[in-house]
Amino acid sequence: MLLSILTVIYILLAIGMIALILMQRGAGAQAGSGFGGGASATVFGSRGASNFLSKTTKWLAILFFVISLGMAWYATHSSARTPAQQDLGLMGQVPATPAKTTGNTAVPAVPAQQAPATNVPAAPVAPPQQGTAVPVAPPSPAPSTPQPPSGG
Repeated sequence: MLLSILTVIYILLAIGMIALILMQRGAGAQAGSGFGGGASATVFGSRGASNFLSKTTKWLAILFFVISLGMAWYATHSSARTPAQQDLGLMGQVPATPAKTTGNTAVPAVPAQQAPATNVPAAPVAPPQQGTAVPVAPPSPAPSTPQPPSGG
């Protein structure tokens, strides 16, 4: 029950921090003045919104980290669950020990397979003929360089 309440507070703190960070003015505060940035300073007092927003963000961040550390400590120091108490779903139905085997534990041999019969005849081998040359490609003409046009 306590962990559920802390989780809800944790999420609300995170949403609050996001909202406060987005409302703050960044380094380019002059860019926001065109959208009514000067009028928002009067809502939070004469000092402006930056002081209020930055202090609130600081305290929300501190609470956020304290709750994070507290929930982590609670998770590690809560009563240790034994494997029988864990909800394993479908894996909980699998027996913990392997099934007993019979006396023969040898790996069965793979049955011998015969190579498939092929009806493809072997290619005839022709003896090389004497005096025949290997054909070669005809020589290509050398590329000619174009002559620059004579001016005139």
